[in-house]
Amino acid sequence: MSLSGADIDPGTKTIEVFLPTYRLKPEENEKFYPSKAKLIMTSVLEEELRDRIDEKSVEDWADFGDEFESLTKEISDKIKQKCKAELNIPRYKIIVQVTIGQMKNQGVSVGSRCLWDTATDNYASARFQNQYIWASAVVFGIYTD
Repeated sequence: MSLSGADIDPGTKTIEVFLPTYRLKPEENEKFYPSKAKLIMTSVLEEELRDRIDEKSVEDWADFGDEFESLTKEISDKIKQKCKAELNIPRYKIIVQVTIGQMKNQGVSVGSRCLWDTATDNYASARFQNQYIWASAVVFGIYTD
């Protein structure tokens, strides 16, 4: 039996095997820089929230719960896509967390903890606030070898 290219069935899937590269650190031009990620997050938050939320939607907050949930997911996805496209960080896993709340004279604290390598991994955060809502966005860049 021969395994030449002519003998392979065109309907079968081929499996590509990638061998480890053993790169334990990113190249200098492939590092996650929080300052660049913060610029991306700030622009996306401004672009998405500046004119989108009005007094009516905040008054009916309970009725628009699903709308705000989908809005946070949409903003998270947009931030993640822009970070991957603009930051040149091919070996990084990008995790984005967006939180939106009402401005009702209350306090809030958003915290997180991660186990990571301080030499390669980092995070950036940005916030947005107007008279109706506040929003917090955090991007984590985790290097994967």
